Amino acid sequence: MARPTSLEVSLTDLSKMIDHSLLHPTMTDDEVEAGLAISRKYNVATACVKPYHIPFARKLLEGSSVLVCPVIGFPHGSSTTETKVFEAVRAIEEGGKEIDMVVNVGRVLSGKWEFVRHEVRLVNQAVVSRGALLKVIFETDYLGEKEIIKLCEICNELGVAFVKTSTGYGFVKQPNGDYNYKGATIENLELMKKHVSPNVRIKAAGGVRTLDDLLRVRALGVSRVGATATAAILDEAVKRGIGNEKTKVEVVW
Repeated sequence: MARPTSLEVSLTDLSKMIDHSLLHPTMTDDEVEAGLAISRKYNVATACVKPYHIPFARKLLEGSSVLVCPVIGFPHGSSTTETKVFEAVRAIEEGGKEIDMVVNVGRVLSGKWEFVRHEVRLVNQAVVSRGALLKVIFETDYLGEKEIIKLCEICNELGVAFVKTSTGYGFVKQPNGDYNYKGATIENLELMKKHVSPNVRIKAAGGVRTLDDLLRVRALGVSRVGATATAAILDEAVKRGIGNEKTKVEVVW
């Protein structure tokens, strides 16, 4: 697959790719408040928050174009289908406009595709019928190509808005006993791009930490990223001369 060597982008093109992630389990309210201020200052697409922070986020983002994006079934996707549907509905009622849901990874790896399809269908119906959109998180570090392709096909069939690589918390035990994750790898993003329909967008999450990371995934056709390094990414964009008008920039592979 040929990879573009340059792009034309504006600062808003880049900022509106970002879901600013405020999901670490130890984040205090003060830290979330500071993250919401960053989300507002940098005019990102959404602030991605845990469900109990939805009203807090909605209040602090009021009057801006930044949407509230709650996560459900997060980070391991192991809640029952009924719980995920309830959680999604409640999240929207409280002000969530985009919902990021983790699939049931164990059922994916078991090949229980009817269960997976049924769960995604019910959550997507609950979300779309209430005027929001759904991003389905695969947690690609746990999966092989076969599972990623099949999940893309199910999401195509059901018409979800986005497929998403990772939670950022899908740590895999390494041979030395440490835990780590790869997140949004170029290879998996290319695989997802190849197998999603034109109507399904891709969100890259986990490992998008620099402006060059952001430009690379954009060049691959990614529409949205999950990021914690939002300020550093967009400050670097300004330093490189990216402003209100579209500017040609090099993509470093």
